[in-house]
Amino acid sequence: MVLLDSPRAGSPTGKTAGRRPGPDAFSGGAVAQAFERTIRTAVEHAGSGLFTGRPATARLQPGAPGAGIAFVRTDLPGRPRILAHVDQVLPRPRRTSLGKEGCEVETVEHLLAAAAGLGIDNLEVEVSGPELPAGDGSARVWAELFARAGSVEQSAQRKVFTVKDPISVVEGEASLVALPGGGGGGGGKGGGPSLTLSVSIDYAPGLLAPQSVSIPIAPDTFARDLAPARTFCLKAEAEALLAAGGGRGGSTDNTLVIGPDGAPIKNAYRFPDELVRHKVLDLLGDLKLLGATLDAHVVAVKPGHMTNLLLVRKLARALEERKIAKTAHNDTCLDVREILKILPHRYPFLLIDKVIELDSYRRAVGIKNVTFNEPFFQGHFPGQPIMPGVLQLEAMAQLAGALLMRKADNQSRLAVLLALDKVKFRKTVVPGDQLRIEAEAVKIKSRIGLVQAQALVDGQVVTEALLKFMLVDSE
Repeated sequence: MVLLDSPRAGSPTGKTAGRRPGPDAFSGGAVAQAFERTIRTAVEHAGSGLFTGRPATARLQPGAPGAGIAFVRTDLPGRPRILAHVDQVLPRPRRTSLGKEGCEVETVEHLLAAAAGLGIDNLEVEVSGPELPAGDGSARVWAELFARAGSVEQSAQRKVFTVKDPISVVEGEASLVALPGGGGGGGGKGGGPSLTLSVSIDYAPGLLAPQSVSIPIAPDTFARDLAPARTFCLKAEAEALLAAGGGRGGSTDNTLVIGPDGAPIKNAYRFPDELVRHKVLDLLGDLKLLGATLDAHVVAVKPGHMTNLLLVRKLARALEERKIAKTAHNDTCLDVREILKILPHRYPFLLIDKVIELDSYRRAVGIKNVTFNEPFFQGHFPGQPIMPGVLQLEAMAQLAGALLMRKADNQSRLAVLLALDKVKFRKTVVPGDQLRIEAEAVKIKSRIGLVQAQALVDGQVVTEALLKFMLVDSE
């Protein structure tokens, strides 16, 4: 089917299979359980993707405790697996897509929204194509599948991120801010996590009136107020998308195509404010990519997937920083004073602020906070400061050296950098970025050490290299 030629409205777009809701089906108030949940039994849905038009079957299966939500491409060799996390997001217009090593799964936001709204933490989604089936353009088909499957509590405690200070993003006319919510961090009833989404849009000014809605996320409100809200676009946008080769699986059955009179073509609104409710649905699905239950009140003005994901990346960074703070005195971590005992470097050439993970002498993860006060910014493109690539390599080398010198045989030695191989600079690093540096020992001999290292900003690799060291006596 094509986006502007549909024989009728409301027709089914796929098939579902699974058992009817049982005693553990979703109902009731806010999702505040202390333990994770998954579905009780497998269910599946078949149909065509909204953007690719390609048919696929999505089979939802119970996930292991602590595993999160993952997508498995059953049609590809090796059945590649992609974790539903913001680190795996691909830049795709008008949808949220995940990818890893050439494998991708597109338009995941509606399924993720249903998982978030119904309190599902762990799920394995086997999909036989590059895009999830579109259903009717809403999350209703996924909510119905979850209801058929039922849910069960698991042994792992639910991961919760409680927003304590405002976290915001602004991009053009769009803005989002995560504020302290009413759950465990805000003194809400029951002390559990609480998520409220308040969204305002002004889509097609002059044709449609502005819309706003504020919805507390809970299984009953999700199923009733959000799941049925469908994706939408203007007739002109649909025509442009089709001309560009997109929207091949779209139709007026699975998309509200809004005509020049402000009404959907060959369709009707399910809510007077269905457009903004779908924006809430998309935002909820994107927030699921945080990998933790969010305790917050998120206020969004003119949001879209791009700005949603900018906020999720900031939330993920804040979550990581909080983990660092909690483990600062753990035996597997080193603060700057302990780093000074291992490395001979001193300010301003000590480029590691903290080591947050240590696995013996095999692997280490370090942090470098890049601030505007760094002395090298005064002379390195001062009008548009960029961290020199050689200093990123130096920070990687310092972490790698500290890792090598943790081995008992090397504690009286120095790690001297001999060679760099397979160096790649992928993105610029600027003031305000936080470098997460990961180093893994490939080979350690009596006098030689080989370490693979990479530096990341907001989950994206910015620099990588293979480092070769000579281990020399320090006396």
